[in-house]
Amino acid sequence: MGEGADVIEATVSRSEVAPENACPIAPVVDIVFSRWTTPILWALHEYGTQRFVELERRISTITPKVLTQRLRQLERDGLVVRTYYPEVPPRVEYEISDLGRSLAPLFAALSEWSVNLPRVEQARIAYDAQDGKQRR
Repeated sequence: MGEGADVIEATVSRSEVAPENACPIAPVVDIVFSRWTTPILWALHEYGTQRFVELERRISTITPKVLTQRLRQLERDGLVVRTYYPEVPPRVEYEISDLGRSLAPLFAALSEWSVNLPRVEQARIAYDAQDGKQRR
């Protein structure tokens, strides 16, 4: 077999990859940057172990239902540890896991990049002004 077989093999390999799997960081983005994940992980990293009500107060715009859902998903993903204390009344605490802490360099890099946000806003303003003129 010659060059033709290599081309066919490469074409088949590319077509077998689902579009959502074409980017190797897409699954990471889905886990880490789904709605409310970063504020929850940040609060647990910054303030340490917390009870549900403490997290709810720190992230005041999240509903209790959504906070419960996100905490369960983060626990399932191994990013948060939930500890239940069978006392009266029962107590539950949440803390960031070692796996969750391993995201710190990623968040630090994103924090450093945030100095570019004014440039993003300027680009949006320029685009919106230009887009309005071009669409007439």
